[in-house]
Formats: sequence, structure tokens, C-alpha cells
Amino acid sequence: MNIDLFLPNLVKVWTNYWKLFLLDGLKVTLEFTILAVFFGVLLGVVVAMLKMSRFRIVRFLISVYIEVIRGTPILLQLYIFVFALPLIMPVKLSNYMWVAIALSINSSAYVSEVIRSGIQAVDKGQTEAARSLGMSGSQTMLRIILPQAVKNILPALGNEFIMMLKETSLASTFYIGDLMTQYRIVTGAEYLAFETLVIIGIIYLCLTFPLSKLVGLFEKKMSGEKAYRKRRKKRWPA
Repeated sequence: MNIDLFLPNLVKVWTNYWKLFLLDGLKVTLEFTILAVFFGVLLGVVVAMLKMSRFRIVRFLISVYIEVIRGTPILLQLYIFVFALPLIMPVKLSNYMWVAIALSINSSAYVSEVIRSGIQAVDKGQTEAARSLGMSGSQTMLRIILPQAVKNILPALGNEFIMMLKETSLASTFYIGDLMTQYRIVTGAEYLAFETLVIIGIIYLCLTFPLSKLVGLFEKKMSGEKAYRKRRKKRWPA
């Protein structure tokens, strides 16, 4: 690579391909991230509830599900969903949909543990107090436990969004139009691989850096509130 031509080539790739390819790739990357985390949270809530079931067989099956998803590479899961499942499933879906489903299921395994730990972090006395007032188990969970658990869950969900934003780059294996797919297209057209990679890296950094700072600020705020409640409880015990 000619160092003297690096900056001119960098500017060339940016000016010629930002609106034509890179912007579209950014939109697809954000679409995948939002879809994966949204449906991952919905499925993760169900998985977390089942993981805390009183039925041992249900807890065992859900534990197997979580360990399999978390214990295997996400790229392997993408291959299974894109190449294997379409052969045995009666429905026909595009690679875009299969990748979105795979990412959502992968996210659900991690989100479920976040939700479960957030729920279990709530003082058990809250549940006992609610049940003593005549509230059912579902009412206690929806009205008492979950509102308090959300404060413990949100920072971890922010980190999950950032992680998923980066993991969507693996979807370029199937040429679905994300940022890394556009990198291959631009490199094939201009043969400027390093310059294009630098631009892609800057785009990812511009997305993840502000998000990570926001999550960090939120975590500090939450830890400050927890410390204040502990000091207040210690000073004025019930």
C-alpha cells in the first residue's frame, strides 16, 4: 500500500461510495440490530420465565437451550439457519429473514439470563409482601417485580445492543447488504481494501462509542442510586 496515496484513496472511497453503498449498508446493519434485540428481548422474557418455572423438566430443557445457543459460535448458528433449516422447514424465507431469526434467537439466550438475574436481584420480601396483600403470581410479577427489575436490566440490554451491532457483521457471509457486504462490493470495484476497511471501522466506532458512553453513564447513575438507598436504609432502618 502506498502511504502517499492512502488519504486520497480514503477520500475517494468515501465520496464515491458513501451514498451509493455504505449508507445502505449502515441502514441494513441497524435494521438487523434493532430486529435482533427487539425480538430477542421478547423471546428472552419468555425464556427467563420458563427458566424460573417450578417444573424441573421445563427448567432443564430451557437450560439446554441457553447453553447450546451460548456455547456455540454465532456464525455456526447462522449457517444452520440459512443452509440447514430451509431444507426441513415447510416455509420458504429469504436469507435476510433466516439471518434475522438466527440473530434474534442468539440474542434471546443472553437476554434471558440478564432478565432472570435482574428479577432475582429484587428483594424477595417484595414478593412476599405482594402475596400477603392477595396479589396473584402474575400480578406480583407484572406490577411489583418487573418495574423494579427493569432498572437492573436496562444497562445490560444496552450492552447487548452494542454487541449485536458488531455481530451483525457476520451476516455479510450471506451477502444480505450490511456494512461488511458493502465493503466486499467496494473492494471488488476499486481494489482499495484497507481504505474501505478503515472507513467501515470508523462507521462502527461512531455507532458503538456514543452508545457505550451512554450505557456507562446510565450504569453509574444506577449504581449511585443503589448506594444512596443502601446508605439511607443503614441510617434509617425500617
